[in-house]
Amino acid sequence: MSAGHGHEHAGATHRWRLRIAFGLVAGFFVVELVAGLVAGSLALLSDAGHMAADVVALGAALVATRIAGRPDTTGRRTFGSYRAEVFASGLAALLMIGVSIYIALEAVARIGGSPEVASGPMLVVGALGLAVNLVALVLLRGGAGESLNVKGAYLEVVADTLGSIGVIVAGLMVAATGSAWWDTGIALAIACFVAVRAVMLGREVLAVLGQHAPAGMNPDEVAGALGEVPGVRDVHDLHVWTLTSGMNVATAHLVTGPDADAHGVLDQARQVMRARFGVEHATLQVEPDTHTGCKELTW
Repeated sequence: MSAGHGHEHAGATHRWRLRIAFGLVAGFFVVELVAGLVAGSLALLSDAGHMAADVVALGAALVATRIAGRPDTTGRRTFGSYRAEVFASGLAALLMIGVSIYIALEAVARIGGSPEVASGPMLVVGALGLAVNLVALVLLRGGAGESLNVKGAYLEVVADTLGSIGVIVAGLMVAATGSAWWDTGIALAIACFVAVRAVMLGREVLAVLGQHAPAGMNPDEVAGALGEVPGVRDVHDLHVWTLTSGMNVATAHLVTGPDADAHGVLDQARQVMRARFGVEHATLQVEPDTHTGCKELTW
């Protein structure tokens, strides 16, 4: 039994982007963590914490693309392991939420205090971080529109880029005013932004895991298009969902009249799914209108 027809999933196509981004972010994370501890900057530490989440998320994304491409040796994973990429995206969302909560708690704990913050290291490391993140953004943007896994990594780096800008702004304000409040306030703003992006990514992940209809695809429209195929009298038991990024799947029963050419109906219906809705893998059952077996189903 085969789990598919050898299609390459979108994440595998862009694996090289993830590899380079992972190397850049992992290397800079160490630099920012040390600088944050030396400078006593919550903005730097918060951005380093988010970069730590990036390192884990990018690593998980890389592992997921590898797992997703493995052939099934058990005979039990009839859809293969493509969902590994979606789980990696979910992990990225959870990490982003966790980092946001930690930053927010640390920021609140500093309110009313007078922490010593060195603005010089903040500016230098913030500028270096911005350069690293911009390179990673350019790399990942090319695959973010095709792979949910790469999109999760891309959104992580977007948040990091804004975090680096926040660190630079915080460093400038601390240097200009001598007040550490700017460091705390901008760290809190970074936390809020990261949390919002995490929720948005999490909603997409849940939509895939919940087997919702793919974004932009209306099941009623699909049924109507299949119903227009010559020879088709009715369409029922239609299901459309996303297996992983770039892989939408559909199943449907097509009821035909007594004079219909079942082979022709099948070929035309598959062409409709492929050309109009971008569904390469559609399992279509063509049945005569005298067939009553479907009425015996209990769900």
